[in-house]
Amino acid sequence: MRSARHDLHKLHGEPFSYELVGATRGALPAGFAHVDRSRLVGHGERDFHAATAAVLRWQAQRGVGVRVVASTDTARIDSVLVLRLGLGPAAITAPARVVYVLDDERRRGFAYGTLPGHPLSGEESFLAQLCDDGAVVCTVRAFSRPAARFTRLAGPLLPVVQNVMAERYLRALERAVKRSTEAS
Repeated sequence: MRSARHDLHKLHGEPFSYELVGATRGALPAGFAHVDRSRLVGHGERDFHAATAAVLRWQAQRGVGVRVVASTDTARIDSVLVLRLGLGPAAITAPARVVYVLDDERRRGFAYGTLPGHPLSGEESFLAQLCDDGAVVCTVRAFSRPAARFTRLAGPLLPVVQNVMAERYLRALERAVKRSTEAS
């Protein structure tokens, strides 16, 4: 991934590969496949802080075996990243840039949008929320459509794969919160 580090600087100037930048904040737009999945990952302030740290430090992605090369250690507006899944020439490389960071008292997270070269066109958000009852819930929301030939060929399987990945991201965040709790 050494070349990906070198290319991060170039990604700052790339336009997003979709028009509805920031749309994961509200109703997911028509004309795209949607993902909206949540999972209870803990309870209380300590777990909320652990979930927030995991979300913002790319642990959802890393926890499922996606290699992340990012311009910043934590998600910040305009951070650029290259996600890579798989090995060798069959690996999928997906450039993205952080669209927004949410930093409320009870909700924290970010969304990134796809850049040219990403196999999809759209946006994905990762949020941790501390609910009124103390439950800590992580949510993955996304809208996307194929942007590469191989993703267009996937047809109806693509939303299935995306939902499986969202569930895996959430389990990775749950594991990160559990590890943090056990370490304290």
